[in-house]
Amino acid sequence: MKSLVFLLLFSVMGFVSFAQKPPVVKIDYLEKRIKSSNDTTYVINFWATWCAPCVQELPYFEKADSLHKNDKVKVLLVSMDFKEDLKKKLIPFIKKKKLHSEVILLDEINADYFIPKIDDKWGGALPATIVLNNATGFHWLIEGKLKSHDQLEEQIKNASKK
Repeated sequence: MKSLVFLLLFSVMGFVSFAQKPPVVKIDYLEKRIKSSNDTTYVINFWATWCAPCVQELPYFEKADSLHKNDKVKVLLVSMDFKEDLKKKLIPFIKKKKLHSEVILLDEINADYFIPKIDDKWGGALPATIVLNNATGFHWLIEGKLKSHDQLEEQIKNASKK
């Protein structure tokens, strides 16, 4: 009986960990968070559930998040899905893909307003990835799908040593 209770509790805890509800944020929150002057390397991926290349590269970010759990590296998956799709699409997607990295939903529709606040070189294409470290001055942007996890790891390494 104790085994059954333990198994049930463990199963529920596992379900909860994969069923994260991403906060819905505005650009000012994201801008403030990633432009802080600490020595954390931020890996910020802009993606959407409907974007096939975005979904294909998500394992690279999950692996980076896992590898750098104890480092000053923060993986942030910024969903560009519509706010209305949070419950019907985004939360079920996070659960299905078992995403552990932090996911937030960016509630902005005016790209001319929010893109320059993130990176004025970003044309708005998805996926887009930014690796930055404000303490070292490192900033790297790629529009389109990453070639490999190694490409991402190389930039994370570069961010901490510049």
